[in-house]
Amino acid sequence: MTELLNLELYKFLLIFLRVGSAMMLMPGFNAGYVNTQLRLSIALALTVILIPFLSDKLPPIPQDFASILQMLLFEITYGIFIGIFMQILMAAINLAGNLVGQAIGFSNAQMFDPAFQQQSIIIDSFLTVVALTVIFLTDLHHLMLGAVIESYDLLPVASTLPTGDFAQSVSKTLSQSFLIGFKLGSPFIAFTIIFYVGMGLLSRLMPQLNIFFLSMPLQIYLGIGLIFITLPVMIVWFIKYYEDGLHMFLH
Repeated sequence: MTELLNLELYKFLLIFLRVGSAMMLMPGFNAGYVNTQLRLSIALALTVILIPFLSDKLPPIPQDFASILQMLLFEITYGIFIGIFMQILMAAINLAGNLVGQAIGFSNAQMFDPAFQQQSIIIDSFLTVVALTVIFLTDLHHLMLGAVIESYDLLPVASTLPTGDFAQSVSKTLSQSFLIGFKLGSPFIAFTIIFYVGMGLLSRLMPQLNIFFLSMPLQIYLGIGLIFITLPVMIVWFIKYYEDGLHMFLH
Protein backbone atom coordinates (compact mmCIF):
# COMPACT_ATOMS: atom_id res chain seq x y z
CA MET A 1 0.00 0.00 0.00
CA THR A 2 2.83 2.41 0.86
CA GLU A 3 4.54 1.75 -2.47
CA LEU A 4 1.25 2.31 -4.30
CA LEU A 5 0.69 5.61 -2.51
CA ASN A 6 4.24 6.71 -3.24
CA LEU A 7 3.77 5.84 -6.92
CA GLU A 8 0.51 7.78 -7.20
CA LEU A 9 2.04 10.77 -5.41
CA TYR A 10 5.02 10.62 -7.77
CA LYS A 11 2.74 10.63 -10.83
CA PHE A 12 0.62 13.42 -9.37
CA LEU A 13 3.65 15.65 -8.72
CA LEU A 14 5.15 15.14 -12.16
CA ILE A 15 1.92 16.05 -13.96
CA PHE A 16 0.87 18.81 -11.57
CA LEU A 17 4.19 20.67 -11.78
CA ARG A 18 4.08 20.90 -15.57
CA VAL A 19 0.35 21.67 -15.81
CA GLY A 20 0.37 24.06 -12.86
CA SER A 21 3.41 26.08 -13.95
CA ALA A 22 1.98 26.36 -17.49
CA MET A 23 -1.40 27.39 -16.10
CA MET A 24 0.18 30.21 -14.09
CA LEU A 25 1.49 31.80 -17.32
CA MET A 26 -1.20 30.95 -19.89
CA PRO A 27 -2.96 33.97 -21.43
CA GLY A 28 -6.30 34.48 -19.74
CA PHE A 29 -5.53 32.15 -16.84
CA ASN A 30 -2.64 34.33 -15.65
CA ALA A 31 -4.73 37.53 -15.52
CA GLY A 32 -4.67 39.46 -12.27
CA TYR A 33 -8.43 39.15 -11.87
CA VAL A 34 -8.11 35.33 -11.82
CA ASN A 35 -6.94 34.58 -8.31
CA THR A 36 -4.16 32.12 -7.64
CA GLN A 37 -6.41 29.69 -5.77
CA LEU A 38 -8.67 29.32 -8.82
CA ARG A 39 -5.73 28.69 -11.12
CA LEU A 40 -4.32 26.07 -8.79
CA SER A 41 -7.75 24.47 -8.42
CA ILE A 42 -8.06 24.13 -12.21
CA ALA A 43 -4.54 22.70 -12.38
CA LEU A 44 -5.33 20.20 -9.61
CA ALA A 45 -8.54 19.10 -11.35
CA LEU A 46 -6.73 18.67 -14.67
CA THR A 47 -3.97 16.70 -12.98
CA VAL A 48 -6.41 14.26 -11.40
CA ILE A 49 -8.11 13.79 -14.77
CA LEU A 50 -4.84 13.32 -16.69
CA ILE A 51 -3.14 10.82 -14.36
CA PRO A 52 -4.81 7.72 -15.93
CA PHE A 53 -4.06 8.93 -19.47
CA LEU A 54 -0.44 9.97 -18.93
CA SER A 55 0.71 7.23 -16.55
CA ASP A 56 2.27 5.18 -19.36
CA LYS A 57 4.38 8.20 -20.41
CA LEU A 58 5.95 8.61 -16.97
CA PRO A 59 9.24 6.86 -16.12
CA PRO A 60 9.63 4.69 -13.02
CA ILE A 61 10.55 6.32 -9.74
CA PRO A 62 14.31 7.01 -9.58
CA GLN A 63 16.17 5.52 -6.66
CA ASP A 64 18.11 8.62 -5.60
CA PHE A 65 16.70 11.93 -4.43
CA ALA A 66 18.91 14.02 -6.75
CA SER A 67 17.38 12.42 -9.84
CA ILE A 68 13.86 12.99 -8.53
CA LEU A 69 14.63 16.64 -7.76
CA GLN A 70 16.17 17.17 -11.20
CA MET A 71 13.12 15.61 -12.85
CA LEU A 72 10.74 17.84 -10.89
CA LEU A 73 12.73 20.97 -11.76
CA PHE A 74 12.71 19.97 -15.43
CA GLU A 75 8.91 19.59 -15.32
CA ILE A 76 8.55 23.11 -13.90
CA THR A 77 10.85 24.39 -16.65
CA TYR A 78 8.78 22.68 -19.34
CA GLY A 79 5.59 24.20 -17.97
CA ILE A 80 7.11 27.68 -17.77
CA PHE A 81 8.37 27.37 -21.35
CA ILE A 82 4.90 26.42 -22.61
CA GLY A 83 3.32 29.36 -20.79
CA ILE A 84 5.96 31.82 -22.06
CA PHE A 85 5.52 30.50 -25.60
CA MET A 86 1.80 31.33 -25.44
CA GLN A 87 2.57 34.74 -23.97
CA ILE A 88 4.91 35.47 -26.88
CA LEU A 89 2.09 34.64 -29.29
CA MET A 90 -0.08 37.16 -27.42
CA ALA A 91 2.64 39.80 -27.81
CA ALA A 92 1.48 40.38 -31.42
CA ILE A 93 -1.79 41.96 -30.29
CA ASN A 94 0.04 43.98 -27.63
CA LEU A 95 2.36 45.48 -30.25
CA ALA A 96 -0.60 46.24 -32.50
CA GLY A 97 -2.36 47.94 -29.59
CA ASN A 98 0.66 50.16 -28.93
CA LEU A 99 0.88 51.13 -32.60
CA VAL A 100 -2.85 51.92 -32.70
CA GLY A 101 -2.67 53.97 -29.49
CA GLN A 102 0.23 56.04 -30.73
CA ALA A 103 -1.37 56.56 -34.15
CA ILE A 104 -4.62 58.01 -32.82
CA GLY A 105 -3.03 60.10 -30.08
CA PHE A 106 -3.78 57.84 -27.12
CA SER A 107 -0.16 57.10 -26.21
CA ASN A 108 -0.55 59.06 -22.96
CA ALA A 109 -4.03 57.71 -22.22
CA GLN A 110 -3.00 54.83 -19.99
CA MET A 111 -4.91 52.68 -17.54
CA PHE A 112 -4.15 49.84 -15.18
CA ASP A 113 -4.26 46.57 -17.09
CA PRO A 114 -5.49 43.83 -14.71
CA ALA A 115 -4.39 41.13 -17.15
CA PHE A 116 -0.70 42.06 -16.83
CA GLN A 117 -0.75 44.03 -13.55
CA GLN A 118 0.81 47.14 -15.10
CA GLN A 119 -0.01 50.43 -16.79
CA SER A 120 -0.69 50.15 -20.51
CA ILE A 121 -2.20 52.19 -23.32
CA ILE A 122 -5.97 52.01 -23.14
CA ILE A 123 -6.27 50.74 -26.73
CA ASP A 124 -3.73 48.00 -25.95
CA SER A 125 -5.85 46.87 -22.98
CA PHE A 126 -8.99 46.98 -25.11
CA LEU A 127 -7.51 44.85 -27.91
CA THR A 128 -6.08 42.37 -25.40
CA VAL A 129 -9.45 41.91 -23.68
CA VAL A 130 -11.22 41.48 -27.04
CA ALA A 131 -8.62 38.93 -28.20
CA LEU A 132 -8.87 36.92 -24.95
CA THR A 133 -12.66 36.98 -25.16
CA VAL A 134 -12.59 35.61 -28.71
CA ILE A 135 -10.02 32.97 -27.70
CA PHE A 136 -12.35 31.61 -25.03
CA LEU A 137 -15.47 31.99 -27.18
CA THR A 138 -13.88 29.97 -30.00
CA ASP A 139 -12.62 27.31 -27.55
CA LEU A 140 -8.99 27.99 -28.37
CA HIS A 141 -8.27 27.56 -24.66
CA HIS A 142 -8.94 23.87 -25.26
CA LEU A 143 -6.10 23.91 -27.77
CA MET A 144 -3.91 25.65 -25.17
CA LEU A 145 -4.62 22.89 -22.66
CA GLY A 146 -4.14 20.33 -25.42
CA ALA A 147 -0.68 21.78 -26.06
CA VAL A 148 0.26 21.06 -22.46
CA ILE A 149 -0.95 17.46 -22.77
CA GLU A 150 0.71 16.89 -26.15
CA SER A 151 3.95 18.30 -24.76
CA TYR A 152 4.54 14.94 -23.08
CA ASP A 153 5.23 13.54 -26.56
CA LEU A 154 7.30 16.55 -27.63
CA LEU A 155 9.14 16.94 -24.28
CA PRO A 156 9.14 13.53 -22.56
CA VAL A 157 9.54 13.32 -18.81
CA ALA A 158 13.14 12.70 -17.68
CA SER A 159 14.51 13.80 -21.06
CA THR A 160 17.47 16.14 -21.35
CA LEU A 161 16.52 19.81 -21.17
CA PRO A 162 16.67 21.07 -24.81
CA THR A 163 17.93 24.58 -24.06
CA GLY A 164 19.07 25.15 -27.65
CA ASP A 165 15.66 24.22 -29.06
CA PHE A 166 14.00 26.43 -26.43
CA ALA A 167 16.08 29.44 -27.44
CA GLN A 168 15.52 28.83 -31.15
CA SER A 169 11.77 28.39 -30.69
CA VAL A 170 11.45 31.53 -28.55
CA SER A 171 13.49 33.69 -30.94
CA LYS A 172 11.56 32.43 -33.99
CA THR A 173 8.17 32.92 -32.35
CA LEU A 174 9.15 36.36 -31.07
CA SER A 175 10.17 37.52 -34.54
CA GLN A 176 6.93 36.17 -36.01
CA SER A 177 4.87 37.91 -33.32
CA PHE A 178 6.65 41.19 -34.01
CA LEU A 179 5.96 40.81 -37.73
CA ILE A 180 2.29 39.96 -37.21
CA GLY A 181 1.88 42.82 -34.72
CA PHE A 182 3.44 45.22 -37.21
CA LYS A 183 1.10 43.97 -39.95
CA LEU A 184 -1.94 44.32 -37.68
CA GLY A 185 -0.96 47.92 -36.92
CA SER A 186 0.11 48.79 -40.48
CA PRO A 187 -3.17 50.57 -41.39
CA PHE A 188 -2.59 52.92 -38.47
CA ILE A 189 1.05 53.49 -39.45
CA ALA A 190 -0.17 54.50 -42.91
CA PHE A 191 -2.88 56.65 -41.30
CA THR A 192 -0.26 58.44 -39.17
CA ILE A 193 1.93 59.21 -42.19
CA ILE A 194 -0.95 60.46 -44.34
CA PHE A 195 -2.49 62.47 -41.50
CA TYR A 196 0.70 64.29 -40.52
CA VAL A 197 1.65 64.96 -44.13
CA GLY A 198 -1.82 66.42 -44.67
CA MET A 199 -1.60 68.55 -41.54
CA GLY A 200 1.85 69.76 -42.61
CA LEU A 201 0.57 70.80 -46.02
CA LEU A 202 -2.43 72.49 -44.45
CA SER A 203 -0.22 74.46 -42.07
CA ARG A 204 1.89 75.67 -45.00
CA LEU A 205 -1.17 76.67 -47.03
CA MET A 206 -2.89 78.40 -44.09
CA PRO A 207 -0.21 79.65 -41.66
CA GLN A 208 -2.76 81.58 -39.62
CA LEU A 209 -4.64 78.36 -38.75
CA ASN A 210 -3.93 76.86 -35.32
CA ILE A 211 -3.00 73.44 -36.63
CA PHE A 212 -2.51 71.84 -33.20
CA PHE A 213 -5.99 72.88 -32.08
CA LEU A 214 -7.46 71.29 -35.20
CA SER A 215 -5.32 68.17 -35.54
CA MET A 216 -5.84 66.53 -32.14
CA PRO A 217 -9.64 66.05 -32.22
CA LEU A 218 -9.51 65.20 -35.92
CA GLN A 219 -6.82 62.60 -35.30
CA ILE A 220 -8.87 61.00 -32.51
CA TYR A 221 -12.14 60.95 -34.48
CA LEU A 222 -10.55 59.54 -37.64
CA GLY A 223 -8.50 57.03 -35.63
CA ILE A 224 -11.51 55.70 -33.74
CA GLY A 225 -13.40 55.41 -37.02
CA LEU A 226 -10.50 53.42 -38.47
CA ILE A 227 -10.56 51.14 -35.41
CA PHE A 228 -14.25 50.35 -36.00
CA ILE A 229 -13.48 49.45 -39.61
CA THR A 230 -10.35 47.36 -39.03
CA LEU A 231 -11.08 45.74 -35.64
CA PRO A 232 -12.90 42.62 -36.96
CA VAL A 233 -10.14 41.91 -39.48
CA MET A 234 -7.41 42.48 -36.89
CA ILE A 235 -8.98 40.08 -34.38
CA VAL A 236 -9.69 37.37 -36.97
CA TRP A 237 -6.13 37.65 -38.31
CA PHE A 238 -4.67 37.46 -34.82
CA ILE A 239 -6.83 34.47 -33.82
CA LYS A 240 -5.73 32.62 -36.95
CA TYR A 241 -2.09 33.40 -36.11
CA TYR A 242 -2.57 32.28 -32.50
CA GLU A 243 -4.17 29.01 -33.59
CA ASP A 244 -1.45 28.34 -36.17
CA GLY A 245 1.19 29.08 -33.53
CA LEU A 246 -0.29 26.50 -31.17
CA HIS A 247 -0.49 23.93 -33.98
CA MET A 248 3.15 24.68 -34.85
CA PHE A 249 4.10 24.03 -31.23
CA LEU A 250 2.23 20.72 -31.22
CA HIS A 251 3.93 19.55 -34.40
